[in-house]
Parts: sequence; structure tokens; C-alpha cells
Amino acid sequence: MNRLLPLLLFLPFLASCSFSDYGKVSYSSAPKVINVSDWDPKEKQRSGRSYSPTDQSALKANGAQALIARCAKGGYIDRKCADFLVGAERQGMLLGTYYYVLPGESASSQAGRYLSRLRSIKSSRGLRTSKVLLVADFDTHCSAELMAGFVSEIHQRTGIHPVVYLENSSTIRNSLRYASPSQKAKLKRCPYWLALYSDKNTGLETPLKLAHASGIWHDWAMWQYGGVFWQGGRSKIHNYRAGSWKTPAYFGNLDRPIERSGFNGSQSQLHSFWNKHSWAW
Repeated sequence: MNRLLPLLLFLPFLASCSFSDYGKVSYSSAPKVINVSDWDPKEKQRSGRSYSPTDQSALKANGAQALIARCAKGGYIDRKCADFLVGAERQGMLLGTYYYVLPGESASSQAGRYLSRLRSIKSSRGLRTSKVLLVADFDTHCSAELMAGFVSEIHQRTGIHPVVYLENSSTIRNSLRYASPSQKAKLKRCPYWLALYSDKNTGLETPLKLAHASGIWHDWAMWQYGGVFWQGGRSKIHNYRAGSWKTPAYFGNLDRPIERSGFNGSQSQLHSFWNKHSWAW
């Protein structure tokens, strides 16, 4: 028995180390966040509940606490963003938006387009929610200079450090690796929203390892564990299935795929985080 005691004392430490790779909470207890664009809703794939941009009762019933809608992609204005925000507000969900930053255009012009579009939506649709989360989603081929410039423009115009969303891309990690200290410092002020759908890539098996691989962040705010890609003429689900994040293919009883994330913290921490990185539009 005495020989086993050191091992028994060490087991909780091992468990805590393993759990930290997956964040502060498990999948079951992580607050759920949905993100959408013009491509949503996806096509029906099974029996179950559906939703529309203005009727998101099925999302709310399945546990969604927040919704992040794409506002624009470069010069393309997302035509469903306003409806999605209206629908989420009706369900009492937290409101968020993201702008997909493209290379080939200045940070200033893209930041201006993002904020101008949000002001237009707020005034034209009569939204009562006082603040909206700001997210910068960067194309894989964006330079570190453009990424740092965009978040700086947003901060200068709003006083808010936006959330940064990055795909799991070696190209963008390489750009970040050679970013200047000043560029890295600007990006590090922004919370990291990572995308990780599999534990099969060597060295990037967990969100903690992916965050470290960025060369900038050592933690993350949100984890997109469920992605959807168009493959073979239909929406193909990719979702993480390892550790304490063995996630289901579909969100609750929805009849179609949807992109979804978990917040790295409690419900109260989610609300504090949302308020801190939201703009009083």
C-alpha cells in the first residue's frame, strides 16, 4: 500500500495536465457559440429541428448561448447578417459578428467597411442589444502586417481589441512566425479563437498545442470544434472527438450541420468576455 501511495498522489496531477490541454472546461460544460454566414442554414441531412436566420428557437433550445454572424468578406457584404442578428436577439442570445479579412486591400479600408456595415444594421433593423462582439477572421494568405494593422485599426476606432479567429493553417502560422515583435504584441492583445477538428495532426493534437504553435498565444478564448465543408456535393461535418471533447456530429437535434464552438470558461466568464470585447455600436 505504501508503494502505491506516491502513484496515487501523482494521478490527480496527470489528470490535471491532460485536462489543461483541452481548456478549463469539458465539452459538456463549455458554453456553446454558433457561427453563421450566407451559407447557412445548410441543407437538411436527417430528421430533427430546423432554424432560419430570423427563427433560431431551435438553436436556443439546444443550448446555444451566443451567435456570431459574418458581416462581410472583403468587399462582399453578407446579405443574411442582419437577419441572423435580429433572430438571435429575439432568443436572448449574445450577439457577435465577424469580418473576413482578405489580402490585397488595406487594413484601414476593411476595418472601416466592417464598422460602417454594423452601424447600418443597428440603425436600420432597430436592434436593442447595446453591444456586439467584434471578430477578425483572417484569410490564410494575410500577412502579419495586415493582421496587426487590422486589429489596430479596430482598436483605434472603437477602443476594443477584437477576437482573432484563425484556421488551422501552416501558411498563416508561418506568417505569424516571422511577424515583428510589435506585430506580435498587437495580436497578442486580442483573444484567440482557434479551429481544431481533429487530433490526428502530429504536434497539433490539442487546442493547447495549436495555441502554442501560433508563436503568439498560449491560451484561447473559444474553440471551434465543429466545422462544415462542402465536399462531394453536400455539407461534410468535421468535428473533434478526443479527450474530454468527444463531440457529437450534429448540434443537439438539428436536422442539418452547423459550425459551432465552445467557450473556454464558465457562463459568467462568457458574459464578461463578451462585454469586454464588444463594441457599443
